[in-house]
Amino acid sequence: MNKPANLKPSNDDGDNTKRGSLFERASGAFGLDRLKPAAVPDKLADDKAKKFAPRRRDTGASPTSTPVPAASATLPEGASVSTGPASAPAADTEPAQPEIVFRGGKQSIDRKHLREQGLIDPDGGASTLLEEFRIVKRQVLATMRREGSQAARRVLVCSPHPNEGKTFCALNLAIALAGEREMEVLLIDADFGKPSIMGKLGLDETKGFMDVLADERARVEDFVLGTDVPGLYLLPAGERTGRDSEYLASQRTQQVLDKLTRGARNRIVIFDSPPALAATPAAELAKHAGQALLVARADMTGRAALEDAIDLLSACPDIRLLLNDATFSPSGRRFGTYYGYGE
Repeated sequence: MNKPANLKPSNDDGDNTKRGSLFERASGAFGLDRLKPAAVPDKLADDKAKKFAPRRRDTGASPTSTPVPAASATLPEGASVSTGPASAPAADTEPAQPEIVFRGGKQSIDRKHLREQGLIDPDGGASTLLEEFRIVKRQVLATMRREGSQAARRVLVCSPHPNEGKTFCALNLAIALAGEREMEVLLIDADFGKPSIMGKLGLDETKGFMDVLADERARVEDFVLGTDVPGLYLLPAGERTGRDSEYLASQRTQQVLDKLTRGARNRIVIFDSPPALAATPAAELAKHAGQALLVARADMTGRAALEDAIDLLSACPDIRLLLNDATFSPSGRRFGTYYGYGE
């Protein structure tokens, strides 16, 4: 065992001896070297200064600064050197008004047909279903306004497998969003293999999204259909080509989607895509969407399927899970009962 050292207190009986710090007194007691700061030169040598710090441009602010001569170089006759800072590329600013305006004829949607399929009736007032999708749309709108980008105005609704309710959720979300004042909602049927949006609304299939992507001369605004639900617009899937993923991966897709969202700060685009694990278009669409809702059906969708689907949609920066067809709430919440529904 080490013998304890006899630490003597400093002299406090009136002399002017400076009391050392705890480290200095310990150093004197144990015979250690005194703690001293490392010596730092006032100025680095020229060669070392060039090594550790970039040379500053003379701004004339300091009266003692001296200009550094520029390195000589042989330039071709007529060539010039710019000594100013490199100009940054111009930002891709959006126009104040939407680049395209929807002026297509309005299609009448049968409200009774909506209710028979369990969809939200836009004229039916508050309901349990509407209240649930109001919660979902608030999250979507909050992200859209926080990000403020064109991509954030594009929402992909997908599921790992078929029959998990992605189209049901896409339709209800679109109807709920259309209830916002001064909001335009464009619902795109991107499930090219099995399009169903038009049928669920009681409308006939027409040319649409895929026809626009396949024809460079086509204008997307000519294929958008208005509805008698204020603020709700539709873009059908269009003719099936067998090359859906190739068209979606082309530059034409980016151009079309930019036209739909550029300058339209109160317009949101919703894609009803094919199941992520059943077809490849979902992964391609995820590259153009700033938000994705991955629908999981209660007691049906497995965790492994969700993880695989999230990997495929990973190009989208914001992926959220949406639980569908749940009959039990652990918290006991029952949305819509305040208004007399769902009781």
